[in-house]
Amino acid sequence: MATQLTYVIISPTALRKGRTGGILGRLISRSGLELHTGRLFAPSADLLTALSGSLAGQSKTSAYLKGLPAGSQALALVLCGEDAVAKVASIVGNDASMSGRGETLRDTFGDLVEENGKIVYFEPGAIAPANAAEAATGLKLLADASDAEGGILDATPTFPAGTALEKTLVLIKPDNFTYPNTRPGGVIDLFARTGLALVGFKPFHMSVAQGEEFYGPVLDFLVEKLPDGRAQWESIVAFMSGKRPSECTPAEKNVPGTQPCVALIYQGPDAVAKIREALGSTNPANAAHGTIRKEFGTTIMINGAHASDSVENVARETEIIRLSENDFKTKIVAAL
Repeated sequence: MATQLTYVIISPTALRKGRTGGILGRLISRSGLELHTGRLFAPSADLLTALSGSLAGQSKTSAYLKGLPAGSQALALVLCGEDAVAKVASIVGNDASMSGRGETLRDTFGDLVEENGKIVYFEPGAIAPANAAEAATGLKLLADASDAEGGILDATPTFPAGTALEKTLVLIKPDNFTYPNTRPGGVIDLFARTGLALVGFKPFHMSVAQGEEFYGPVLDFLVEKLPDGRAQWESIVAFMSGKRPSECTPAEKNVPGTQPCVALIYQGPDAVAKIREALGSTNPANAAHGTIRKEFGTTIMINGAHASDSVENVARETEIIRLSENDFKTKIVAAL
């Protein structure tokens, strides 16, 4: 089977209710596919209508998309691998597979209520194309709209008026991607208890140069405190990027690394503090139960996720990893 690209849209309701982690975890683990890219969207009426038309074979889903208010925030995930379209379509389900007991994502995260043959309530939870033609059309629509209608969004209207809001950065670290599993979704699921809005999502590969700059502030501390401080620091950079700085030429340092990560942006009141509380202590052995690092960490370095420790570092770190740059479109175009 040839390598294919397909997509899944996590619905506005599923996104708002913190179902993203559960959907992502099942999607990756059940499919065995690569998370190729992803992006938050606030789609226009034109994009919703076009997506609706591309999925005309799923009449309920098509009508649902066409009826969504413009600007409804949703997450588009793009997956890559052998027979990706059929695998994802089977896992997500469709209009006809919403009454089971968890066989599909629609069973678990969607709802369909009918009375006397009429739809009273329909919420898909997750949406996927049924065939390669639908996948290609939808991917092109999303790619073309990704600059104007996607990126780091603003969830201010979803909070009480006048609430002071912050945005903060999370990196889901490479140890969660050693093979296709539920861990990336599990990390997001545990962050959902903060009540914050997920407004940014970007899979990426950190370069060695980015790793050096990102972890630059800890170099002097490690060198001062440990006899092998620089070696320890290089190990951190290598864990995040795939190579030690001392092993690279200057040109090689700027090449995207081999280690997959996902950058997330959360928004809400006291976002920095809430995310760090959910993250837990740097050392998983000392982390509280129910935190990301207790659940998913093994060592001080291999500890599941990173979170910015201040609003100032959110700005610094997002700039280093070029979070605002849109590679969603280029990744799709290159793979189609």
